[in-house]
Amino acid sequence: MTLVALASAACARHPCFSPHASRGHGRIHLAVAPDCNIQCRYCDRRLDCPNESRPGVASRVLTPMQALEHLSLARQARPWLSVAGIAGPGDPFCEPESTLRTLELVRASHPDLLLCLSSNGLGLLEHIPRLLDLGVGFMTLTINAIDAKVGKEIYAWISHQGLRLTGGAAFELLRERQLAALVALKAGGVTVKINTVVAPGVNDRHVPELARQMAALGADLMNLIPLIPLPGTALARVRPPSRELMEDLRRSAARFLPQMRHCRRCRADAVGLLDETSADGYPPRIAPPSSRRGPSRRGKPEEEPLNNVAADPIHPPPGDGLGQGRPGPGECGR
Repeated sequence: MTLVALASAACARHPCFSPHASRGHGRIHLAVAPDCNIQCRYCDRRLDCPNESRPGVASRVLTPMQALEHLSLARQARPWLSVAGIAGPGDPFCEPESTLRTLELVRASHPDLLLCLSSNGLGLLEHIPRLLDLGVGFMTLTINAIDAKVGKEIYAWISHQGLRLTGGAAFELLRERQLAALVALKAGGVTVKINTVVAPGVNDRHVPELARQMAALGADLMNLIPLIPLPGTALARVRPPSRELMEDLRRSAARFLPQMRHCRRCRADAVGLLDETSADGYPPRIAPPSSRRGPSRRGKPEEEPLNNVAADPIHPPPGDGLGQGRPGPGECGR
């Protein structure tokens, strides 16, 4: 897709694919995907975290029905939301049932919204026909390497069809499925952005070649994301890239693919304009098990209705008692 194609009517409403759209159009991330099927050496997912603003964190995970209600409430407060996306906090296709059900509900109730997903690509390929049926028009694939020597330094393991793989075998399978998914998405007319986390000394010199190969397979846009060194991860001691390095890499990669330069490294539950703070986008408060009502007439506990548990579900009070969060559960094994 050319720069002209990126200026299409749909892209003009997607704030992540158009810097002009980001000024007046918003997105909402529906956090229905808690688990992940790979372990990146820079990643630390957190599922009840209100205090960090980065990918892989959310204040809570929603069911598909809760996500639909959250979306409906959010659109009442922000009628300029134009994109509904699923971006974690894990991978949408680790447990695809929740992802697909959420998309079905959103498409049925909000047919005007653009649908968007962000995935590592490992479990994506088999679900592309259904995504096309649902009208998913945008996909972000996180691809951090194309060379096996580099990939082994970034990915600790993958979990696929009940098997956990490590080392070169893991990366080769991941790469094979990522590239096959990219080709299939483009054959279906989906606009695809490549996200690449830049880790100096690990994959930074690899970025131009990665951009070249992604462009050759039809990718539309590339987003180079500076590494956030997180305590407790394998890449915690890697220094984040400087602004100068990031600009050099973007200039080199731009020979092959247009570069996204307005990324805000959004949370998995972000909502609003890209320039709004992530704290402004927490989903509605969902009562934890300890605060649910007593048994109903059927003998089962009743959950507090979503629309009754927060006076303002779009702007909840700061510090709602969830604390700093905890690491998410393990891999799903899909």
